[in-house]
Amino acid sequence: MGINEHTWKVISAIPYLLKGVGMTLKITFLALIFGAFFGLLLALARVYGGSISRRFAIVYSRIIRSLPLLVILFMLYYLASEILDLSPFLAVVLALAVHTSAYQSEIFRGSIQSISKGQMEAALALGMSKFQCVLYIILPQALRRALPYWSNEAAIVLKDSALAYVLGIAELMRRGEYVVARSSQSALLTYLIIGIIYFILTSVLTRSLLYAEKKLRIPC
Repeated sequence: MGINEHTWKVISAIPYLLKGVGMTLKITFLALIFGAFFGLLLALARVYGGSISRRFAIVYSRIIRSLPLLVILFMLYYLASEILDLSPFLAVVLALAVHTSAYQSEIFRGSIQSISKGQMEAALALGMSKFQCVLYIILPQALRRALPYWSNEAAIVLKDSALAYVLGIAELMRRGEYVVARSSQSALLTYLIIGIIYFILTSVLTRSLLYAEKKLRIPC
């Protein structure tokens, strides 16, 4: 039995779909970096900050984690686009970064608090400042302990990047929509291929981070 016309259109469109992988990875990478930076600041505010910064970090985390990512995306796009003339790409990156920063802050907070308080006390007794203790003793250990949980969050952000299609960004999901529009009878096959691509991307990402985790694991 030969391949029908619609199926062949989808198969021949695979290279077109793969061109969207670069945009998907770019959005994911930037969102993770900005989210990790802000999330780490929030975690440090929770653990070592004053009452105001601690309360801000708690309220921020609770509010962001209670909102669907799609709501955050539309809020930032329509609000910031009027004030800052924000492009759809930056709106998506910012929305993903804001959303993941709340979850990453909890990951970093837990890993920081898992470090024995005795290490901080010993470093202070040796004459180190609190900033030096956190920077040179606490954070190097905490970040390595956070990596297994951060890997899971990275995979989530990669999959959440598919929401970029609602703003017309030509990433993987949006290109899939174009393919479906041209061959509507093969929609299932198109989304199956997209699902396989996401599975491969997620698998490569998690395995890479697992390798990094093993290399950076703190010796017992």
